[in-house]
Amino acid sequence: MSTRPLVSVVVVSYNSERDIARCLESVSRQTYSPLDVLVIDNDSSDGTEETVRGWATRVRFVRNSSNIGFAAAHNQGIRLSAGAYYLALNPDVEMTPAFVEELVKAMEVDPRVGSVSGKLLRFATVNGAPLIDSTGIYMTPSIRHLDRGSGKPDRGQYDRLQYVFGASGAAPLYRRRMLEAVSIDGECFDEDFFAYREDADLAWRAQLLGWRALYTPHAVARHERKVLPERRRSLPDVINMHSAKNRFLLRIKNQTPLELVALLLPSLWRDLQVIGYVFLCERSSLPGLVFVARHFGRFRCKRRRIMSQRRATGWQMLRWFRRHPVAYDTKAGLAPEGPPKNTDPPGSLLK
Repeated sequence: MSTRPLVSVVVVSYNSERDIARCLESVSRQTYSPLDVLVIDNDSSDGTEETVRGWATRVRFVRNSSNIGFAAAHNQGIRLSAGAYYLALNPDVEMTPAFVEELVKAMEVDPRVGSVSGKLLRFATVNGAPLIDSTGIYMTPSIRHLDRGSGKPDRGQYDRLQYVFGASGAAPLYRRRMLEAVSIDGECFDEDFFAYREDADLAWRAQLLGWRALYTPHAVARHERKVLPERRRSLPDVINMHSAKNRFLLRIKNQTPLELVALLLPSLWRDLQVIGYVFLCERSSLPGLVFVARHFGRFRCKRRRIMSQRRATGWQMLRWFRRHPVAYDTKAGLAPEGPPKNTDPPGSLLK
C-alpha cells in the first residue's frame, strides 16, 4: 500500500472533445501514484462526454446541467476530491510521464509552499526549440499578470528551482491545506471571476496570507494556449468581458495601500486604456464594468476578510511587481526583499 500522498487530478472541460483524450492519455502515463482523476464537464455540446466515458474505469465523470464557469467547477472538484494535493489540469495540456512526480517532489521542498508550477511549453517550435508557455506568473507595475518566458524559445534560461509569484492556471499543483486556508465562504477560486485571471487572484491572495509559490523546471508539460493578448479580437465576446471585469476585481480585493500609492500612475494609465478600449472598440464588455460597479461593496467585504489575515507587508508584496519577471532562487533562500521569512503557519481565512 502506497504511503505517498494522494493527488487529485481534476479536469474542467467545456467543448473539449478535440483535446481531452490526449490529456487523459498523459494522465494515464504518470509515474506517480496514487492518483484520483475526476473530469467535471460544464454542459458541453460536443463529444466531450462520450470521449471521457471511454475512460470510465479510470476516470470519474460529473456533468453539470449548465456552464457554471471554470472557478465554480474547480471549487466543485475540490469538494468532490480528497487528495492532499490538487492538480487543476486544463484539458488542452499534455503532461510528460514524470510531471506529477516532479510537482510533488517540489511541493515537499518547503511546507510553506502552497502551489507549484512546472515548465509549460507550447506545441510550436522555433529552429527546433520549443516555445515556452509559462514558467510561473509574474505581476507588472500596471497590474498585469503575465507568464514568465511566454513565447520565447526554451534554451534553458528557466532551468532553476525558484520561488515565483504564482502558478499558471493551466496545470498548477495546490496544497489542499493552502486552498482551505485561503478560501472565502467555501470558495477557493472566486466564482465572481467565472473564468480567466482566477489563478492570479488565488496567487495574490495566497502571497498576502504568507504562502509561497514554487516553480520547478523538472515538471514538463505542453499546453495549447488559446487565450493570448494578441488574439483578443478573435476571442469570444464573453471571454473578453470576463477578462476586463476581472482586472478590476483583482485590484479591489488584493491591492495593499502601499501598492495602490506606489503603482498609481502605471496602473491608472492601464485602467484608462482598458476602459477607453471597452467604450470605443469593445462595447460587448460593458456589462463586465457594470458588474464591478454594482457589486463593489461586496468585493470590498472580501477585501476586508483578506486584509484582516494578511501576513505579508506592503513592501514585501510590492517587490513582486516589476516590469520584468522576478523570482527568487531556493538555494539562497528567500532574498531579504522577498516574501515573509517567518516560519509560523500561514494565515487562514476560515472562520
